[in-house]
Amino acid sequence: MTTTDIPASTARPKRPATAQKRRPKREREGAAWVFLSPWVLGASVLTLLPMVVSLYLSFTDYNLFDPPHWVGLRNYTQMFTEDPRYWRSVMTTLMYVVIAVPLQLALALVVALALKPMKRGKGFYRSAFYAPSLLGASMSIALVWRAVFNDGGTVDNLLGTGGWVNKPGWALLAVALLTVWQFGAPMVIFLAGLQQIPAELYEAAAVDGAGKWRQFLSVTVPMLSPVLFFNLVLQTIQAFQVFTPAFAVSAGKGGPADSTLVYTMYLYDRGFVASHMGYASAMAWVLLLVIGAVTAVLFRTSRSWVFYASEGDR
Repeated sequence: MTTTDIPASTARPKRPATAQKRRPKREREGAAWVFLSPWVLGASVLTLLPMVVSLYLSFTDYNLFDPPHWVGLRNYTQMFTEDPRYWRSVMTTLMYVVIAVPLQLALALVVALALKPMKRGKGFYRSAFYAPSLLGASMSIALVWRAVFNDGGTVDNLLGTGGWVNKPGWALLAVALLTVWQFGAPMVIFLAGLQQIPAELYEAAAVDGAGKWRQFLSVTVPMLSPVLFFNLVLQTIQAFQVFTPAFAVSAGKGGPADSTLVYTMYLYDRGFVASHMGYASAMAWVLLLVIGAVTAVLFRTSRSWVFYASEGDR
């Protein structure tokens, strides 16, 4: 019996174990980048690039027709020291946020509490209450809202108070009520959070003699605080960016007497009506920084009132 030795030069070398493991990893990363490429491309072209251009324009004098002219910080100094309408838009927006956000969240929570014990028809009522959140952002609904609160409209006929949209003291409230009417999205989130609260907690509270109001304060509010915090942050950010209701109710003028001139509406006026796009870009970046600061404050203060069951503390 003879044996044949394979020449050393023809023997296939073994790959290192690290190379065998590294190749599948590279293949997985390549596949991941292929699937992520549409999002990366969209985020880069439609978000990051416009943000960079907007930041550059905020330091220029640009009227949409002529090339941008570098002016440094002049747009920002003019905004803070020479433009009284800018500060009126800031105060109007703050008033709107303070009025609309608490009322919307309160109404959403009340409706969610009413829907939670329902056994029949919950899906229908949930869809019916959610519908305004889908329709309310449209210009057509905002125009209907203007007709309801105008002179001779439904509110005038029922209350005899005249048209709210023509009164400086009432016009902003009419805009805020349109936002409050769109409580469907936070309501659905509240309802999902309420359904996650264990029934044993309410039974234990009832055994201890707690009534419905005490159960709400001692059980519902602490257990629902993460959901409440989520809705608060989301609706606050959206409220600072309100545009369509104010634009429609005031017929695009922010009146009467600038009482509905919210920040984004004045930004639109400076950028697309007066063709001061550099100034509008500066306003947009200030709004971004303010929203970021407000969100950071909300996250900072949440440590004292948001309860997470997994942590076991506040």
